[in-house]
Amino acid sequence: MQIEWLILLLPLAAASGWFAASRAARKESAKSEREANPVYFQGLNYLLNEEPDKAIDVFLEMLEVDADTIETHLALGNLFRRRGEVERAIRIHQNLIARPALSREQRAQAVLELAQDYMRSGLYDRAEQLLLELKQGRQYVVPVLRNLVKIYQQEKDWDACLKTIEALDIESGETHDLQKSHYFCEMANKARADGDNEVARIYLKRALNVYKGCVRATHLLARIDIQENKRKDALVKLLDAAERAPEYLPEIIREIVDIYRSEGDMRGVRTFLEDQVKRHPNQGTELFLAEIIRQQSGDAEATRFLGEYIAKNPSMPGLIRLVELQCTMPSMGNDHLLYNVRAHLHRLMAERINYQCQKCGFEAKQLHWQCPSCDSWSTIKRRSLIEADNQIKTVKEVL
Repeated sequence: MQIEWLILLLPLAAASGWFAASRAARKESAKSEREANPVYFQGLNYLLNEEPDKAIDVFLEMLEVDADTIETHLALGNLFRRRGEVERAIRIHQNLIARPALSREQRAQAVLELAQDYMRSGLYDRAEQLLLELKQGRQYVVPVLRNLVKIYQQEKDWDACLKTIEALDIESGETHDLQKSHYFCEMANKARADGDNEVARIYLKRALNVYKGCVRATHLLARIDIQENKRKDALVKLLDAAERAPEYLPEIIREIVDIYRSEGDMRGVRTFLEDQVKRHPNQGTELFLAEIIRQQSGDAEATRFLGEYIAKNPSMPGLIRLVELQCTMPSMGNDHLLYNVRAHLHRLMAERINYQCQKCGFEAKQLHWQCPSCDSWSTIKRRSLIEADNQIKTVKEVL
């Protein structure tokens, strides 16, 4: 702990010592300089005695805020915030803002930093107030808008998110169409929860107008169709989503198969699954196809299909299902070894991480449209060769 604080405060201590020494050199003799430095050594003493708060106060008192030291204060505040020492970062930035010597630009920079301190602390109201102040003064507009978007996302104020990100588009010259489509999807989910499917449809159509490739909006529209017994309409949407975004197939395959089954179109679903198995291996379709083969041709044929399939496309879910089918074969009898293998495989599968953010590496066991770690949208994808741990269970439930 002592070494960490020495490393952390060494730049501030050095800068403080230099500032005190240079100021003393301009005003007094060498003797007077030595007499001016006891405060500096007092700060070092606090640091060595593991009293960092007192050391910070001493060093900041020595390091007067002016044009030459403002960057040192800001850098130190940023360092504390990155280390999670948010209270200390707040103290430093508040101290800066209170100094009358700051220029308008310097004060704005300190206010922006303080707003980010508050955001890190979860004090979103205070952060928003500071950011709106900067926005009104047309200072640091782009970073201000970016931070406001983060606040409104945390507060799930999707309307404010849309308005703010549209302003960000204008100020930055960038486009955030994918992000906007997710905001509309969030608003649609809220409308659905309130029992208003018509309003939800309006939001989802806006999502697709903003970003045509929004499979989330297509999927939600299909779910509304299913809820309203418009299964054929839903199937068209789901097949379109599967075609445009094959990586999303594991999330919708159950609903596709369920609609085919409810319509009695087993030939249609088998044709669809056979096509998907060839085009997009290890997306879960092989498990549904194996179950249909089992129902139509028996366990032995399903076992043969899966055995040949996983020999070319190895996957844990496929292997588990193959072992399960082997356990049902009359020739196996009471093969305790095979049953134990199946149990072990299920445990291994339960421990697997199915999803990962392609931007920051965050791992999850379920799909998140917005990464909980880096706040990016649509960056969490299903890992290749890994299926959801409940995929096998849902096959039997559907078929």
